[in-house]
Amino acid sequence: MRTDATSSQPHYLAPIARSDDPIYNTFYSNSTATRINTNVVLTTALRKQYPNLHLTISQTYSSDLLGFAAAGHASAIPATQLNDGEENSNSASSTSLPSDLKWRRYIPPPARVSESPGILIDSVKFGRYIYVWQEHEYILYNVVGGHGAYDEEFSYILGSSSAANDALLLAACSFWHELHDEILVFDDGYWSKNHKLWLEVQKSTWDDVILAEEMKKSIKGEMEKFFGGEERYKRLKVPWKRGVIYYGPPGNGKTISLKAMMHTLSLYTSPIPTLYVRSLSSYMGPEYSIQSIFRQARIQAPCLLVFEDLDSLVTDRVRSYFLNEVDGLESNDGILMVGSTNHLERLDPGIRKRPSRFDRKYFFGLPGMEERIAYCEFWRKKLGEEGKVGDISKDDGRASEVDRDIEFPESLCKAIAGITGGFSFAYIQEAFVASLLAIAGAEKDVADEQNASVDPALNWDGRWSDIYVGFATVPMVRDEDKELDQYVLWRQMKKQVKLLREELDAKGEEGAE
Repeated sequence: MRTDATSSQPHYLAPIARSDDPIYNTFYSNSTATRINTNVVLTTALRKQYPNLHLTISQTYSSDLLGFAAAGHASAIPATQLNDGEENSNSASSTSLPSDLKWRRYIPPPARVSESPGILIDSVKFGRYIYVWQEHEYILYNVVGGHGAYDEEFSYILGSSSAANDALLLAACSFWHELHDEILVFDDGYWSKNHKLWLEVQKSTWDDVILAEEMKKSIKGEMEKFFGGEERYKRLKVPWKRGVIYYGPPGNGKTISLKAMMHTLSLYTSPIPTLYVRSLSSYMGPEYSIQSIFRQARIQAPCLLVFEDLDSLVTDRVRSYFLNEVDGLESNDGILMVGSTNHLERLDPGIRKRPSRFDRKYFFGLPGMEERIAYCEFWRKKLGEEGKVGDISKDDGRASEVDRDIEFPESLCKAIAGITGGFSFAYIQEAFVASLLAIAGAEKDVADEQNASVDPALNWDGRWSDIYVGFATVPMVRDEDKELDQYVLWRQMKKQVKLLREELDAKGEEGAE
């Protein structure tokens, strides 16, 4: 091995000339230091500093003691908020505390049009706190340090006894294991708690679901019988698990039905948690994701396990692995699986046909006349008897806030339902939103609107005959009775329906009614 001429060290370890800049020298020394394990170094230092306190180390992601305090279950006072005092290694409250290490980080506002400029928060790399829980006092260090090839955050708990430390740790871990107005979402290989999705689900009820009454009753009954039937399953000696598939063309109520179910389960005396699978992508592969999903579902059971767009999740690569977990040797008791798909035919026969996996299937087809009328009634109720244009799209923020009344008599519901045959609920919604936005931004006078050219097949006289428009058979209305044309909403709806039907004809994606 070749060495430097003036040193017995190997050539590649020869010292490099020092800089005149002391900051660079500090950086260089740190960057070329021997790799250490922060836990080993801090454990030694903490036991030396606090010989009469008991030390417990925990990974912060699983316990999050600061979050536990922020939720109101304890108090954590940073070192920087305390006055310096005499150092006493036997007391948690009277020690002279060191400075922390943190940096400021910018969090942008949730929306560009928000009045807030965003906020600045502290990211703490080294923090020390006086921590009080149930009248027990602790010293807590939260430190991000090197542990092998990567950095990780650990909590160092110093308390009066090991039992006191364990009691705090168990309380914090149990708290974070539970869901608190949250939905568990699996994406990119890990689980996260999503409060925003939970809030969105709370807006959905079965009253918002427009389906044939028998089908809605069956879906609700399926859910209630499963979660209320554990003893019945045991008595019959059958596994307490169930699989359901919602299928049909997009925009016809699958998602809103899932949300209504999730909302209902959250209202139970003992709430039933929802686990929502967004993707199977993971740095360890989709097989690992499937294993993690079912492991968590077994922990959370009884629970609702949702696979939206099941056909895109369960590919040929993972089909066998997925089916093994569904059938598996491990118990899936208490798990109600609901998968949704726009393309049932793309699902493997082992999923869509095999008994004891997904036993029940519900078809969400294009709405018939009665469902379309009911959906228009839903919009009428949403707007109110004398709706405001500005109220039309609170959920997605697409409308301007203007004080303009919209007349929406009951007779319009049947008329609008009549010209939207072959439309999904999503397309009917788009017709409403586009019409109301057009009204909100309209600058033309009423006379121009009344004389506007519309498709004669979209005029209403209360009498029906069938014509074939593109690929959808829809009722034709005659140009005899102009009574409904006094309503600006009706005039706009005819225009928007005409445009949307042309779009459907071009795409050919929706089937005939």
